[in-house]
Amino acid sequence: MSTLPPALAAAVGPMPEGVTLPLPPTFETVEEERRHRKEQLAAGFRLFARFGFSEGVAGHITVRDPENPEAFWVNPFGMSFSQIKASDLILVDQDGTLLSGDRPVNRAAFVIHSRVHAARPDAVAAAHSHSLHGKAFSSLGIPLDPITQDACAFFEDHGIYDDYRGVVNELDEGERVAKALGEHKAVILKNHGLLTVGHSVAEAVWWFITMERSCQAQLLAMAAGTPQLIDRETALITRGQVGTHLAGWFQARPLWDQITASDPDLFD
Repeated sequence: MSTLPPALAAAVGPMPEGVTLPLPPTFETVEEERRHRKEQLAAGFRLFARFGFSEGVAGHITVRDPENPEAFWVNPFGMSFSQIKASDLILVDQDGTLLSGDRPVNRAAFVIHSRVHAARPDAVAAAHSHSLHGKAFSSLGIPLDPITQDACAFFEDHGIYDDYRGVVNELDEGERVAKALGEHKAVILKNHGLLTVGHSVAEAVWWFITMERSCQAQLLAMAAGTPQLIDRETALITRGQVGTHLAGWFQARPLWDQITASDPDLFD
């Protein structure tokens, strides 16, 4: 029988010899890993566009450079998510210095992501945008409740930043955002939107997508009546099933397959 990580083994059950599932890739060179991360990042932006997460020039996803982890790749300021290619991405260091690329970085992207990456060495990628239901839910100043299986991925694993002071332009506010995130996979930025992190671009992007939809589900449920909560013990068990790093990466696979088939130019 094939051996799978527990997070996947529980989902598929016993697998006959020769039957496989994709797992996170490994790389022989830094160049290969950098190319992969940039392609994942470009795909992430295309997915954000497909899900309607763009709002003017707001929103950003970042990924650490594998050779220089103090620097991160990010979208050029003012470029449509739907048109971003791997070759369009820019590289910025922790001081905001442009290391690669010919367009500027969004100041808010640098302020937030530089502080999040600095505070969380494990966070390879981070994602933020002004998605409709995320920003609507954020105005309530409350956490997501465990009312669905998907929402349980965030049960006792997301923070709330409740000190909105306008567009994020100062490093100290980026530090406060990072503090509110803590060791969690996500943070709700009150009156602003959502931010998620992961061990890969795929994971961070998946957490954002499913958190946005969980916000939508809770808003709908609250509008219809009084949602019934999943009990704490069950919610924690469910989080261990659907909220792990590998589960986040794996659940993004169908979206990766879809966007790379429909938008092959993102690899350019």
